[in-house]
Amino acid sequence: MKEKISEVALADQFFEDFGLLKKEISKIIIGQEEVVNLLLTSVFCQGHSLLVGVPGLAKTLLIHTISSALDLTFSRIQFTPDLMPSDILGAETLDKDRNFKFIQGPIFANIVLADEINRTPPKTQAALLEAMQEYSVTIAGQHFPLQKPFFVLATQNPIEQEGTYPLPEAQLDRFLFNIQLNYPSFQSEVDIVKGTTTDVQKVVNKVLDQKQVLEYQHLVRRVPVADNVIEYAVGLVHKTRIDSDLAPAITKDYVEWGAGPRASQNLIIAAKCNALLNHKYSPDIEDVKAVAKPILRHRIVRNFKAEAEGITIDKLIEALL
Repeated sequence: MKEKISEVALADQFFEDFGLLKKEISKIIIGQEEVVNLLLTSVFCQGHSLLVGVPGLAKTLLIHTISSALDLTFSRIQFTPDLMPSDILGAETLDKDRNFKFIQGPIFANIVLADEINRTPPKTQAALLEAMQEYSVTIAGQHFPLQKPFFVLATQNPIEQEGTYPLPEAQLDRFLFNIQLNYPSFQSEVDIVKGTTTDVQKVVNKVLDQKQVLEYQHLVRRVPVADNVIEYAVGLVHKTRIDSDLAPAITKDYVEWGAGPRASQNLIIAAKCNALLNHKYSPDIEDVKAVAKPILRHRIVRNFKAEAEGITIDKLIEALL
């Protein structure tokens, strides 16, 4: 009984700290509340996120602000066509005694911002694969674990496709969320202009340290889930597969390839976190629905008919929900 009470108390503390986090982030980031919620959910679910939006929507600033509020080490990698894997992972060099010494690359941080990840060739993109999945890197046959918590938060520009390299499905599947950033509302943009055209510097206070983030990550994993919620999540994923008995007509008409088992796992872990962030102790079907779009939109491939008729991925997911 005592252990159960402590779990509830920890969940209550998590809800309070989440509110403090959002308050600190809102000092710098105006509006974009849903995006902030999804990014923080990604952090506490031990997942990675892909942010897709046009230039000037504060994607980089948002990630930097979150890392400041979480008191975690941060590094930024600007992806360019000439970037090499060693520029990300690090490399062995000769020291003054002519011995090989490994110099760590920017991947060795708690939060790694992969800016414009689709601007670098597949060989360099693949350098992130092991780190994102295994939380470790292998250099010259040596295995180097990455410090936890570890997150890759990548940005991508959807309108400039010349000179870009689309991320392969295997790498897209490593991202927990595909988060779409939209233009701010009129009032939000007025507030942004007011806040960024003065000489006043706003300071983001530290809310959580590394130990607390890890503790909350484990708390999310321990949240109980009813069987009917798991069955709903798995059923939703099966509806995206054209060869499934559960696939509706819209899937068979417009989908080329559906989501894999990792989508089902991610729906449940994200639903657990979403429940805690809404001060609930167990997720329901509404929590699964709340995280379905960012989890499924990069795991479903439309066919030619869908593209020709202007059927977007989000429209497909809405129909399945």
